Amino acid sequence: MKKMDLVSGYKGVVGLVFGNENSASSEDSYVERLLERISNGVLAEDRRSAMTELQAVVAESKGAQLAFGAMGFPVIMVVLKEERDDVEMVRGALETLVSALTPLDHVKGPKKEVQPALMNTDLLSREAESISLLLSLLSEEDFYIRYYTLQVLTVLLTNSLNRLQEAILTIPRGITRLMDMLMDREVIRNEALLLLTYLTREAEEIQKIVVFEGAFEKIFSIIKEEGGSDGGVVVQDCLELLNNLLRNNESNQILLRETMGFDPLISILKLRGSAYSFTQQKTINLLSALETINLLIVRGSEADPGKDAHKLTNKTVLVQKKALDNLLMLAVESQWAPVAVRCAALRCISDIIAAHPKNRDVLASKVLGEEPQVEAALNSILRIILRTSSMQEFLAADRIFNSFCEKNPDGQTMLTSTLIPQPQSMSHAPLEEDVNMSFGSMLIRGLTLGESDGDLEVLRIELEAPMPSLGAAEPLMHRMVRYLALASSMKTKDGTGKAGYVQLIILKLLVTWLADCPNAVHCFLDSRPHLTYLLELVSNPSATVCTRGLAAVLLGECVIYNKSSDTGRDAFSIVDSISQKVGLTSYFLKFDEMQKSFLFSSAKPTQALKPLTRSTAASMAEIEDIDDSDLSDKENEDHPLLSSMFDKHFVDIIKSLESSIRENIVDVYSRPKSEVAVVPAELEQRNGESDKDYVKRLKAFVEKQCSEIQKLLGRNATLAEELAKIGGDGASQSEQRASGALDRVQVETLRKDLHEASQRLEILKEEKAQIESDSSMYRNLAAKMESDLKSLSDAYNSLEQTNFHLEKEVKALKSGGSSVSSPDVEAIKAEAREEAQKESEAELNDLLVCLGQEQSKVEKLSARLLELGEDVEKLLEGIGDDMGLPEDDEEEED
Repeated sequence: MKKMDLVSGYKGVVGLVFGNENSASSEDSYVERLLERISNGVLAEDRRSAMTELQAVVAESKGAQLAFGAMGFPVIMVVLKEERDDVEMVRGALETLVSALTPLDHVKGPKKEVQPALMNTDLLSREAESISLLLSLLSEEDFYIRYYTLQVLTVLLTNSLNRLQEAILTIPRGITRLMDMLMDREVIRNEALLLLTYLTREAEEIQKIVVFEGAFEKIFSIIKEEGGSDGGVVVQDCLELLNNLLRNNESNQILLRETMGFDPLISILKLRGSAYSFTQQKTINLLSALETINLLIVRGSEADPGKDAHKLTNKTVLVQKKALDNLLMLAVESQWAPVAVRCAALRCISDIIAAHPKNRDVLASKVLGEEPQVEAALNSILRIILRTSSMQEFLAADRIFNSFCEKNPDGQTMLTSTLIPQPQSMSHAPLEEDVNMSFGSMLIRGLTLGESDGDLEVLRIELEAPMPSLGAAEPLMHRMVRYLALASSMKTKDGTGKAGYVQLIILKLLVTWLADCPNAVHCFLDSRPHLTYLLELVSNPSATVCTRGLAAVLLGECVIYNKSSDTGRDAFSIVDSISQKVGLTSYFLKFDEMQKSFLFSSAKPTQALKPLTRSTAASMAEIEDIDDSDLSDKENEDHPLLSSMFDKHFVDIIKSLESSIRENIVDVYSRPKSEVAVVPAELEQRNGESDKDYVKRLKAFVEKQCSEIQKLLGRNATLAEELAKIGGDGASQSEQRASGALDRVQVETLRKDLHEASQRLEILKEEKAQIESDSSMYRNLAAKMESDLKSLSDAYNSLEQTNFHLEKEVKALKSGGSSVSSPDVEAIKAEAREEAQKESEAELNDLLVCLGQEQSKVEKLSARLLELGEDVEKLLEGIGDDMGLPEDDEEEED
């Protein structure tokens, strides 16, 4: 065997990390000696003994784990690769790897201390060759080699999931080898199952390959073999793997539906054996199966028509396969089922009927119980709402009616048709006898009669059938308004505070009731005190922000859905009352304050449930409901019930209503009370009418018109005062928003004028900037021309100097009496001077032409600058001061 040199530079690494260099250094040395014996030992027995010692020390010491990570992986990988025949040596190497990668929880140390096991996991997972080598060991015949290999891979997946997922995808037949382990002996099968649950988390490509390898068949086969929901943790692992394969994976869901179908899944929900016994493991198994149902029927956050159609198909098939019967058994009929299971089953019922008319009809037709004690399923679910002491169960059951009634007018009509007065004989009947009541009678009874000292104890007013001697019965809506008023004086059970959340719930009911329903508005306004109470509630400083806001919405609905023409109840009268009692600015501020409240700002779409895993299963199986004693501390908007009832859907409805209310109120407020159609015939004298009567009638008509004008002027004055008040107080953004809607009729013209003036100002600014730019450009051009002129002057002077020197040379030659015939110097000089003068004059003429053009432009620009108020002299100050004209020099030389 090839001997390896160990890296001595890693000595002391443990001491540097853990702070005890002497102790750590000894552990370094000990681990190094063991690795030396394994790597370079001669006797096989000595090498095996060293491997056993190494495994033992790594399993007990963080220092040894860290030292192993620094030096040991190459040695162990060589053993696994080259010594397959030595089964005992390979086993020991794999056990050592498991010990080196497993955190030592029993060893105490600082919380922020380095975890060597995690470092080792990171080091090993970086090497794709190492992962490939480990997967190849799964084909070994030895049981323990396969078992320890699966353990190593599981630990790697636990701590380095993404990296190992990527590595396994690149290894040929890597996933196939893991799937083969599901058909191995039970211990190995269970370990492989656990490994696959980690491997398939949020890995769509791996999920597809696992399904292609027959995962569905193997999963349901193992579940059946283990006893279904009564099985142990293996069933939980199977369902977790199944959920990983189905979560957000439409193709896998379709494959399951069209191959095996949903029957194996639904059979897990059937209660076998003793229906009274629910162990914690059985509870977890049922929750996992219900999560699978949820994944099949609940669409994701992204709206996709194709996926919606696919989910509807899943809902249809599940109901056809009698899934609804099993869900009703778990949610309603099985009184011994844990709260967590009942709540999950109720949520599944809600989701399976949502946006599915046929499934709604199936639920409406379901009857539970046995003869003669049979009852409609919806009645049984309502009884849960009225009787349960569990907040979670109440909310889950309430969701069913939300799903049933949403966009289902026929279902709504069916339920409301049962809202009939209860017989006198049933008013005080025991609760056990309400099985024969209709849905509506049960609901009314629940509103008017508490089972114990409940929230509505002070509202014990029986809604009985009317008696001829007492006249017509009180409408239910009027009863609700009375409850709303009484709720403000209610106390909690300990008598310490007001139960303000009851008002919010009743207000939500009334807001929903009046929305887009003129008949409901008419009924509401039939009683004059209703309007008076709402106006007081909107202005009540002791009411919560949301209470005042919803009361304002309710008032707004009385305007926008008001079809009445009766004086005092028409839209104009409502707006007039708001203006006088509250003030329009203050009224609109209630909307803004409500939108900023915690209850509305924290409203979010229904969040998907967290995946049920081994680490979260125990806590999710034991739902701890909010104790009633804790509710007294959660008054008003903090009550846990409200966070569910005031969901994003309701908040969106309020926002839509707010926009319509603002527009309609401003429209009503800015027009006369009644539109007077001036018909020409009315202004003409009638046949037989005396002049006196005619004049009297015209006078009355004019007085009426004047009265309308005076009212309009009064409203405009009010608007002006409110606008001035807002401006003087430095209004906040919300105040500006409220007043903006009111004042837009009056300030529209001013806004347009301001906009036009702003545009003109912008144009003038642009022109000014352009002129300044042109002026700067021309200044630069003048400076350049000045420079060119100076250069021309310098050239001319240079030419004169050259001429002067030539003349001196000619004189010297003449005085020298040279015999050689000299050229005609004077002629040359005259010719050179003439040529230079021509060039100079040509350039000077061009320059003068340019200067003339620029002077004209400067004059125009100066005139424009004067129009804009600029001081032209200051702008031109300093230009040309340094210009040196060559005229003086020429005169001196001449």
